[in-house]
Amino acid sequence: MCIRNKNTIGYNSGIKKRYFHHTADTFRDNPELIDLSLPSLDARQAILAPAVPELAAAAASKAIAEWGRPASDITHLVLATYSGAHMPGADLRLASLLGLRPTTQRTMMYLGGCASGSAALRLANDLAENNPGARVLVACAELSLVLFRAPRVDHTGTLVMQALFGDGAGAVIVGAGEDGAGVERKLFEIMSASQTVIPGSEDAAAGYLGEGGLVFCPSPKMPSLVRQHLEECLLDAAASPRELGHGWNDMFWAVHPGGPAILDGVEGGLGLAPGKLAASRRVLREYGNMSGASVIFVLDELRRRHREELDGRLGVMLGLGPGISVETMVLRSASGMEKK
Repeated sequence: MCIRNKNTIGYNSGIKKRYFHHTADTFRDNPELIDLSLPSLDARQAILAPAVPELAAAAASKAIAEWGRPASDITHLVLATYSGAHMPGADLRLASLLGLRPTTQRTMMYLGGCASGSAALRLANDLAENNPGARVLVACAELSLVLFRAPRVDHTGTLVMQALFGDGAGAVIVGAGEDGAGVERKLFEIMSASQTVIPGSEDAAAGYLGEGGLVFCPSPKMPSLVRQHLEECLLDAAASPRELGHGWNDMFWAVHPGGPAILDGVEGGLGLAPGKLAASRRVLREYGNMSGASVIFVLDELRRRHREELDGRLGVMLGLGPGISVETMVLRSASGMEKK
């Protein structure tokens, strides 16, 4: 289901439209999802249990098809979501839907928020580098049903959340070493990956899972904290652009599109030229904030629209999530990127 933002808060979000896995019938059949006086966690969990792995499988199937090797060649699976929690996790159901081998090593990542896509890729890089021949499937699937609720009169923050978040899933395959099958086409090379925290920001992006689902309370201080401290965090996490022989504006950028104020904070804090975050702004405009899945959409947008500009160049992938945690990955785009 596609929803277009038409109210004032939606208009100010810079989001043109978003997509939702569930429809109005879901709320008609489950009135507790919007009635603040009723507990709804059980209902949300029951709906999300099959939906998360199904949405992840749709994205993963496309990634595997483009990869060109059979699903049985995948050795590790990393699945990230903030949408519900179960035992066994959505990773087991996803592995079954994809036909992965029973020996595939699975890792579930819950409630990592907007940095979870970058964190999952960092973990996948470690797995690939330390397991010769490994091929790691990373999938992020987010359904905002877990945090959807009717607003209270005194809580405009709820309206902001409903205006920003949309549903989506993304998947990539990470590997190291040579491709024995001779069919893989490298798109990006991971040069380094790290995580740090903006000092004094622990309460700036916080949430909890309760009877009414997931309550997320981003602080209005987030954009200014990002603007003030991001460059220092990047320099602590990776080599400086001068050491790499580049300036920030010489690199390409894949930034999680948390919202227009966050992107403005990144742009202002690093002195990036207009247009450097065009891929992130387009993903935000066309899909909204899909939490962990968004950064995969941004990478795809970059390689699809800017293939010639990226050819062999260095860039930075940036995830900003609860904490405020800063996930940084220095990438090099492959030479002669595939045109498909």
